[in-house]
Amino acid sequence: MHKLISPAVLKKLGMVAGGLVLILLAAIVFMRSGPLAPVQVVVTTVQEGRIQPGIFGVGTVEARRSWMVGPTTAGRVLNVKADVGDHVKAGDLLAEMDAVDIAQRFEASQATVARASSALNAAQAQLTDANARRELAGINARRNQELATQNFISAAALESRMQEKASADAGYQIALANLESAGQDLSRTKAERDAMAKQRANVRLIAPNSGIVVSREAEAGSTVVAGQAVLRMVDPNSLWIKMRVDQGRSAGLIQGLAAKITLRSQPNIALSGKVARVEMLSDSVTEERIAQIEFDAGSDALNKTSLGELAEVTLDLLQLAPALIVPNAAIQRIQGKVGVWRIHERKLEYVAVRLGAADLAGQVQVLEGLKSGDGIVVYSQKALKEDTRIKVVDALVANAERSPSP
Repeated sequence: MHKLISPAVLKKLGMVAGGLVLILLAAIVFMRSGPLAPVQVVVTTVQEGRIQPGIFGVGTVEARRSWMVGPTTAGRVLNVKADVGDHVKAGDLLAEMDAVDIAQRFEASQATVARASSALNAAQAQLTDANARRELAGINARRNQELATQNFISAAALESRMQEKASADAGYQIALANLESAGQDLSRTKAERDAMAKQRANVRLIAPNSGIVVSREAEAGSTVVAGQAVLRMVDPNSLWIKMRVDQGRSAGLIQGLAAKITLRSQPNIALSGKVARVEMLSDSVTEERIAQIEFDAGSDALNKTSLGELAEVTLDLLQLAPALIVPNAAIQRIQGKVGVWRIHERKLEYVAVRLGAADLAGQVQVLEGLKSGDGIVVYSQKALKEDTRIKVVDALVANAERSPSP
């Protein structure tokens, strides 16, 4: 005879069974989405391919040829005839300075030159007179020497004639020295007059070359010192970019490399150019190398740019020979070693690799450590270990934690 199970016992058994089901469900959830859940990873296959390394840098638009137009002496600005944005030609009048007393000083210098010319003429006449006296004294001395030889005159008379000749010779030397001094005075006064003439001409500030006025540094009535700019102008056909490149990524930077340029004000317009010059002096503070990038001719976009504008420059280096390539995001540095997480027989293993060149698209050459067809981890939700359980997905979920990048 079967024993009937009481309702109380049945109730307890049902509660136990329900608890076991809940525990089982919790374990499944825990294993799939809890701390013991597999880590989601994005993988790729190692393949052979070519990469084209490049150099990227940011620079500012500058002008190779620019001029600061100002006076050579201190003075007051009389008027300014050119304004910012004006296209001017070589020889155009840009501004005028108040001459003050330059005209009077120029007239005084001309008078000084005239006086020095008169002094030179007088010295020349004195030299002519002294030369005539010297020649006459020489003739008399020779005649008296002959007479003294024949005892027609006394020795005292001959000595007197010889003294006259010595005096005439000294007078000639003095006149010659006076003539040289007068010539030097005339040269000096002419130089002073020419300098004054240049100063008088410099009150008119003339455009040294054709270009565009980019700034107006002084207005009428302003007082400026010698060498201070009243206007600044540039040659619009000499625009180039002063590009800065991190020294650690500047290998291959040479003159003549083709450049792709994107101006900050025109991000949708691709401009072309080339490396015109690589500076010998680097910036030791920012650890950057400096290169000058010139634009190719014939671009209308240059008419819309401005000095000081930022520009992004990409330089393409020579394409390399085929090699195994992987995404740079797959490279991990663990305990001082560079490597990747390779998936072998559904398990993770960290493989050390030797890298080659990289390109600007995020691809890098692997010279040793992998073979074509290997599967490697590119992204992961969290840092990986060799015993980590993984789940391969096409893309990580939003806000997922990725493994640290190298």
